Amino acid sequence: YNYIMRFRNMKKQSKKQTKEKEKYIYARFSERVKSFITDMFMIYAPILYIITYLILGGKEEFQNSQMAPLAAVGLYGLIYSFLVSKFGQTPGKKAYELKVVDDKTGLEISFFRAACRFIMFLITATTLLGLFLPFYRKDKKALHDLVCNTLVVKIKLED
Repeated sequence: YNYIMRFRNMKKQSKKQTKEKEKYIYARFSERVKSFITDMFMIYAPILYIITYLILGGKEEFQNSQMAPLAAVGLYGLIYSFLVSKFGQTPGKKAYELKVVDDKTGLEISFFRAACRFIMFLITATTLLGLFLPFYRKDKKALHDLVCNTLVVKIKLED
């Protein structure tokens, strides 16, 4: 009898967990790509312009500099991490009603975790390996989401 009750309790818990998982609408890969492209135009392009023309004085200096591209990516990473940790979204994600959340709690992630997620994204994008994971997973997680325990979800407009 005790084993039967344990089995029933386990079954109830698994049903609760699946209902909790269903509260998220996972962001489609196409929406994530569009939001990334929007962020490139709204955040990264102005950074490149400022570094190239206002700080260095022209494209030749930018092309000859090894630090300028690194500084641009670093600054973009800081801005990205701040926005994701503070608001859960960047301008591109806001445009497509997406949000980065903790995969267990559904809350915003910390600045450190957002920065780690950005660094993992750079590694993932460089290898292209983890960018195709969302096609094979129900929760649409890429490799950087798996490592950092995050989800990119569609914002539900409730009430």
